Amino acid sequence: MRWRLILAAGLAFAAAATIVAWVLDAGPVNHWLGIHTGTLNETGPYYGFWSGFGSDLAEFSILGAIGTGVYQLVKKYNCHEPGCWRVGTHPAAGGQFLLCYRHHPDFQGKRPTHEMIERLHQQHLAHAAAFHDRLDDIHGHGVASRGQAGETAVTAAGPAPS
Repeated sequence: MRWRLILAAGLAFAAAATIVAWVLDAGPVNHWLGIHTGTLNETGPYYGFWSGFGSDLAEFSILGAIGTGVYQLVKKYNCHEPGCWRVGTHPAAGGQFLLCYRHHPDFQGKRPTHEMIERLHQQHLAHAAAFHDRLDDIHGHGVASRGQAGETAVTAAGPAPS
């Protein structure tokens, strides 16, 4: 936090120094700016600007749009921990968050080792097997109750006509 304050103060001081230097001796800066933007020594006012530097404004907007797209793409795959600039490659909370290895709760701030990967894989397989066993139990219970309901309906209606 302190470094950010020092950096902001330094940038503000540099901007103020630049403005003061320009106000005190604006002639060379204005001449350089006029030459490079195309507003000096042309046939009419601003003809040089629109046929030179001004024609690049559309290209600057295209570059800005590309920069914004790249930023959004990076932000999408960025670690969801506030202030972290690492790429988040490890899903957490059922895939709701992408976290880097330093912020993922399973990794405890360390890079994943081979043993850790094997342990987490075995835990995942055990969890998936328990989940599938539970689904099979539910499915078996549902099929059995449907079968009993079907037999009851047939007995109550009597024998099927031939």
